[in-house]
Amino acid sequence: MVIPTLDAAEDLPRALAPLAGSRLIREIIVSDGGSRDDTIAIARGAGAWVVAGPSGRGTQLAAGAAAASGEWLLFLHADCRLAPGWEVAVAGFLAAPAAADRAGYFALALDDADPAARRLERIVAWRCRALALPYGDQGLLIARGLYDAIGGFAAIPLMEDVDLVRRLGRRRLAPIGATTIASARRYRRAGYLRRPLRNLVCLSLYFAGVPPRRIARLYG
Repeated sequence: MVIPTLDAAEDLPRALAPLAGSRLIREIIVSDGGSRDDTIAIARGAGAWVVAGPSGRGTQLAAGAAAASGEWLLFLHADCRLAPGWEVAVAGFLAAPAAADRAGYFALALDDADPAARRLERIVAWRCRALALPYGDQGLLIARGLYDAIGGFAAIPLMEDVDLVRRLGRRRLAPIGATTIASARRYRRAGYLRRPLRNLVCLSLYFAGVPPRRIARLYG
């Protein structure tokens, strides 16, 4: 398990809680980008191995993967947590024929009762089904061999998730059959309309060839 963090003390305990006692998770690597709060202390208190380095999600994910020793890698954002039933679904995914040739992603749920959250969840489900574009807040389960074969996460500040799944391609992506519950804080703060529109603009710029570092300035 690899979790990138930056001042994630508020969210990290919730991300780590479903992992406690799991027979599937042999190591938890928190790849920190310079937290100034209690993130590192929380991670170490939960038994995670902390890897410190420059900030930037792509850089941090790559560093965490490099430090991991397992044959499978599970990436999860710090403001997300795995919903009940994830272990059964992941075990089923791993046991499927040719599992090592596919990467799995979770369905997305938001921790908000607002109907706008349900609409956004449906949009995300459509995006995954129609465009084969799961984002990083949906987690990613991938065999080490496949991860290395496609070049792993690029050391870019934004769109590292889109970059990776594009290299995987639709044929090698599959739903796991479980859910990640993501914090809706950023949507409540920026708005359920404005933030998705900003994300769409950033995605369009990326597909148009604008460098991720330039897009990151718009994304904030």
